[in-house]
Amino acid sequence: MTLDPDALRALEIGRAAGGEPFEHGSVAAARAAYNASFPAQQGEHEPVASTAQLTADGPNGPVTIRIHRGIGAPLTAARAMLYLHGGGWVIGNLGSHDEICRWLANLGNAIVVCPDYRLAPEHKFPAGLDDCAATLRFMAQNAGELGIDPARITVAGDSAGGNLAAVLALLSRDGLAPPLAAQILIYPNTDARQTADSYRRFGDGFGLTAAAMAWFRDHYVRTPDDIADWRVSPLLASSLAGAAPAFVALAGHDILADEGTAYAERLRAEGVPLVLRQWPGQIHGFVSMGRHIKAARQAVSEAAAWLQLQTPDQAD
Repeated sequence: MTLDPDALRALEIGRAAGGEPFEHGSVAAARAAYNASFPAQQGEHEPVASTAQLTADGPNGPVTIRIHRGIGAPLTAARAMLYLHGGGWVIGNLGSHDEICRWLANLGNAIVVCPDYRLAPEHKFPAGLDDCAATLRFMAQNAGELGIDPARITVAGDSAGGNLAAVLALLSRDGLAPPLAAQILIYPNTDARQTADSYRRFGDGFGLTAAAMAWFRDHYVRTPDDIADWRVSPLLASSLAGAAPAFVALAGHDILADEGTAYAERLRAEGVPLVLRQWPGQIHGFVSMGRHIKAARQAVSEAAAWLQLQTPDQAD
């Protein structure tokens, strides 16, 4: 399968912008470059019914969270989503994935909550995961005040955020986090060993590189032993059975393609209801490139439609 023309154009725009690869500079430089890329990648941020910013208590201190109420979401007992942004656990913030959160809120008639979780290397594993779990607890414990139906809370995320979402789904299954109705994993990082063949096929020239992924991972983990911890590499969990129903979206030209496929195959084999949707001509991060890649909106629309079927309105 060849690259989608939109993906090819996005890559060409990225190359024309220049700049050093993340792994060649400091963390501060990587964050600055990533933040500067938002306007060039994302489309216009569509309006939602309301937006609020609050703080949730976490084990490492307060966590800033942004809450979008979608147009059409009910004022009480709405379906809700905890959205965890990507960025290799090192970069990304409330602005980097705001477009996706707004889309999901409107398309899903939902409340979408995004935490500004702590980033590595200042806050290594499991600090970011702890912040995400704390945000999920905040949503469940304050469901009435937030207008959330606690029985219809979903976790979602892309890339490293997909990793965190997958881990939260397993913690929820085990009673270590509040119950979840569903999980949406967008090109998730599931195996920090980084040995899948897609690292060879797409390790350079397709946006996210193998060198950058190693740089991200090595900033995130405390020691090499963490790589085998299932909370870093959920593909290595002893069992995925009993996790919330899953929607998995993958890009074909992505170094994470194989581990995403392997995770989806394990979910299905272990009895987790699964929808696996693949975009063969797309690159890693395409859902965050709505200005250039039409399939970004399509992917979010499909996930939102699945979510509405998975968590039907009370009157349905």
